[in-house]
This record gives sequence, C-alpha cells and structure tokens, in this order.
Amino acid sequence: MMDNRKERFIVSSETDESQPDCEHGSRDFLKEGKSKRFWRGVKYQLVEYHTLPAYLRDNEYILRYYRSEWPLKQVFLSIFYIHNETLNIWTHLIGFLLFLSLTIYTAMKIPKVMDLQVVQQLSNMLRSTDFGKINAELNLPSLPNMADFHKFKSELKTSLPSVDFLPSLSVWNGLDLLTNCLPKHSVADPVKDCILKSVEGDMGNSLHSFPVDPVTRWPFFTFLGGAMFCLLASSTCHLLSCYSERLSYIMLRFDYSGIAALIATSFYPPVYYSFMCHPFLCNLYLSFITLLGIASIAFSLLPVFQKPHFRTLRASLFFGMGVSGAVPIMHKLILYWDKPVALETTAYEVLMGAFYGIGALIYAKRIPERWKPGKYDIAGHSHQFFHVLVVAGAYTHYHAGLIYLRWRDMEGCSKN
Repeated sequence: MMDNRKERFIVSSETDESQPDCEHGSRDFLKEGKSKRFWRGVKYQLVEYHTLPAYLRDNEYILRYYRSEWPLKQVFLSIFYIHNETLNIWTHLIGFLLFLSLTIYTAMKIPKVMDLQVVQQLSNMLRSTDFGKINAELNLPSLPNMADFHKFKSELKTSLPSVDFLPSLSVWNGLDLLTNCLPKHSVADPVKDCILKSVEGDMGNSLHSFPVDPVTRWPFFTFLGGAMFCLLASSTCHLLSCYSERLSYIMLRFDYSGIAALIATSFYPPVYYSFMCHPFLCNLYLSFITLLGIASIAFSLLPVFQKPHFRTLRASLFFGMGVSGAVPIMHKLILYWDKPVALETTAYEVLMGAFYGIGALIYAKRIPERWKPGKYDIAGHSHQFFHVLVVAGAYTHYHAGLIYLRWRDMEGCSKN
C-alpha cells in the first residue's frame, strides 16, 4: 500500500514539475522572438561617430546619426530616412534633376529662343528707325512702280548699315515680300507698322526656312553632361558608402572623378566660344584643360587620396584646377575688351568661381560644425553648404553659356 502511494506521489510530482517547465519554455520562446525583433530593429538604428568602422570616420565634428554597414535594401530605402547624410543626398539629387531638365530644355527650345531673339533685335532696330526722315531725305513722295521700290530698298540699306548683323537671313531680299506695305503717297509710320508686323509675324513664324546656321552646341552640352555626372555621382556616393568598405572605396573614387569632370567641362563653353575664331588658341586651351582634368581624375583614383588627412589636399587640387581658368578668361578680355558680352560673361564666371571657391573652403575647414560639434549633425554642416554652392555655381555657369550661344549665333566670327 505504501509502495503504491509512493509511486503515485512520484508520478504526481513529475507531472506537476513538467507543467511549469512547459510554461517556462513558452516564455523563453516568446522572449527569444522579441529579442530577435529588437536586435533586428537595433541593427538598422543610427549610431555615433565613435562606434563607426575606420573607413566611415571622415568628419569628427559630426557626432551622431550615422548609418553603418546596413543591408543594401535598407541602404537604398534610407534615402527617405532622416540621418546625417539625408541632405547631402538630396541637395545633389535635386541638382541632377535640375540639370537634366535644363539639358532637355536646351536641346529642344534654345535654338528657337535664339532665333526669336534675332527677330526681336531686328524689330527693335526697325522701331528705332525714322522712316519719315528717310522719306524726306530720299524725296520719295510716291512709288508708282517696282523700279522706285527697288531704289527705295537700296537707299534704305545704305542708310541702315547696322542691319548687317543678320547677313545670313537675306532680310533685304525678304523685303520684296513687303511690297504691299508701301503706300501710294508716303513712306512713314504706316509702312513702318506694316514692316514690323511682317517681321514679327510671318517672318518670326517661318524663321527656320531661312538659312540660319546656329553655332555648334557640343561644348555647352559637354558642360551639362559633366555637371549631371558630378551631381549624380555625389548623391550616389553619399547614399551607398555606408554599405561596406569596398563599396565606399568605389563610390568615393566615383565622387572625386565627378568633381574633376565638372571643373574641366566648365571651361569648354567659355574657351570654345571665346576662341572659336582663333583655332590655335581654342585647341591649345581645350587640350590643356582636358589633360588637367584627366590627371585630376587619375590622381583621385589613388587609394591614398581617400584618407581624411588628405582632405585639404583634395580641396586644394580642385581649387587650383578652377583657378587655372583665369588665364583664358583674361585672354578673352584682352581680345574682346570693347564688347559688353565679354564683361557680362566674365561677371558670371567670376561669380561661379566664387561659389566653387567658398564651397571648397567651407568643406576643407569644416565650418560651422567645428565650432559646435554635434549641433549640426542633421542639418547645417559644411558638406551641405558645399553641395548647395556647387549647384549654384553650375547654374550660374549655365546662364553664362546662354550668353555665349546668343553672341556667337548672332555674330559668328564676322566681327572679331
């Protein structure tokens, strides 16, 4: 009897002890699941500077909000997160989209815009012409036949030599189309109004039927291509460099090459359009800046160039490359000192250089975060100012390029 009770007690005890073990196992399983979810979340959290691997330590004054070796999917998605690279990514990504739009606009609209400016200049010239005075001087009270009209046209051409800025438009031959504008007894305002209407209307609408040959655009598009390459390379570098050391190395080489490409191609429009009528000088300057750009890109690919203590050397190299452009600019001013377009384009180029130079200085000196480490981790640090100034400089140069195109489209080499 005692043995039976003892057996039941042992069995009961074993059964009672088994139940808590099962519950304890369930709790452990739940805790393990929560732990995995927690650490999975922590894995994609932003970290501080002192926890970064060596290859990600670039700016010791930015203390927090770093991404470090995230999975590639999370790295791509981080373009929509808030961290210390968010504004670096978007400032140049927006800049890339801006220049892509400008490239499309330039390819599709700029030739027509330049032609309309030609028509506008012609119409402005006609508005400033005193047809009544010409009529009095030529003593043409009436024009009964075409012989008198041709005589009037010949005298008008002699009286307005400034119209020669459009030799390829054959404007004076086109005046034959305006015969119906001539009144029977006077050559005054009615004729002037009719000519203006014809120039701005029929001629403006069918301007491309005239043999107008705009200057080549390839130097301008080379600059736009260099700008887009630089901005896209920079944005991609800031997005992906946190993935791994290998990818960071590749992206930084890509970024430095983009900067060198932007600086080199920025010289193509001013050099080509300033010296297109002087082939030797044009080829000399273009060859020099091309070789300097290739050398800068090659130097940028060296592994040692990536180290943080070469930051000042990097900025100095690119700054010196930009300053070298002062030589062709000064030469342009000497050649075209009497042309307002030379001063206008130079003003834009100086402004562009100021944007680039100030940006490089801010980048090299780590201003303002060096004054208050940790305060500008998300917004307001030097690299973001540098990015904004690069876009501003490139956009300024775009406007200078438009002035060059208008100048050469209207004058070519006829007045050099």
